[in-house]
Amino acid sequence: MGEKSKYDRRQFMGAAAMTVAATQLRASRNAGATSKRIKSPLSGTSLVPVKQVQAGLLNVGHVEAGPVNGTPVVLLHGWPYDINAFVDVAPLLASKGFRVIVPYLRGYGSTRFLSNDTFRNGQPSAVALDTIALMDALKIDKATVAGFDWGARTANIIAALWPERCKAMVSVSGYLIGSQEAGRMPLPPAAELQWWYQYYFATERGRAGYDRYRHDFAKLIWRLASPKWNFDDATFDRSAASFNNSDHVAITIHNYRWRLGLAGGEGKYDEFEKRLATAPVITVPTITLEGDANGAPHPEPSSYTKKFSGKYLGCTPFVRQKVKTLPRPSERSACLRLDHC
Repeated sequence: MGEKSKYDRRQFMGAAAMTVAATQLRASRNAGATSKRIKSPLSGTSLVPVKQVQAGLLNVGHVEAGPVNGTPVVLLHGWPYDINAFVDVAPLLASKGFRVIVPYLRGYGSTRFLSNDTFRNGQPSAVALDTIALMDALKIDKATVAGFDWGARTANIIAALWPERCKAMVSVSGYLIGSQEAGRMPLPPAAELQWWYQYYFATERGRAGYDRYRHDFAKLIWRLASPKWNFDDATFDRSAASFNNSDHVAITIHNYRWRLGLAGGEGKYDEFEKRLATAPVITVPTITLEGDANGAPHPEPSSYTKKFSGKYLGCTPFVRQKVKTLPRPSERSACLRLDHC
């Protein structure tokens, strides 16, 4: 790949969607022939229309696309991005017969807490339970869950703790489950440097700075995390509007402080966090994806392949890893057509 790669983060996630479709993770192949269809969102502009549904602690803003009786796929964005990271992915999956759900995470866009008294908690298990609550609200028993950054971590947690709700998973940067104990372990200096914003957020100056300059901060992260992504202002502004959510700063700051053990969580999530601290093996069918220009902190693929005990396919720009049960021949050829598999 090298310099020939022109993939930006959005196109990278588009390839993830193509992998989901190509490998047919029990996809419904005849869905939509006579079923009622949801109008697909616009590709290349923005995801519309945004619907609202009460789910758990939240009123969740989300976009749906594809046939209502298609195999459900939930796409989860990361920080500091939003649902428009999937602006090309959602229509592609919808066209393949999937029912696509793209929610704003807590603290983004039109997603709001139902009560002003609810603690603005950013700990990973709480964010994952938001997705379970959304699936319940939409009467989705089981879905393929895919995401990047916070979204990938959320997908990992769902697959690990509630495998009965997860048909399959696509995870950018592989296995991202962590714990407060792991967060206390020092890293080599070069690795610590990549986490500079985590330590900035640990200070009150950092909280105030992120609140005051949240759009400039997010744009800087976009450039550092995706150094080959030549996005324009319109693309950034489309997502940046979601950071105006009144809970965005509180959720972001609490997430990073909690991960360093500098902020407490809520007791009702303790049992989930204890289980996650054991770094549980994920058993559901999984595809992991790595880019060739990922400037964000991320684990090496060799460090996480053994964390997936079920059917597994790892795709990097340079190496296509086959672990455990191999895909069927038709699936392998489909995957090989993708430029980074």
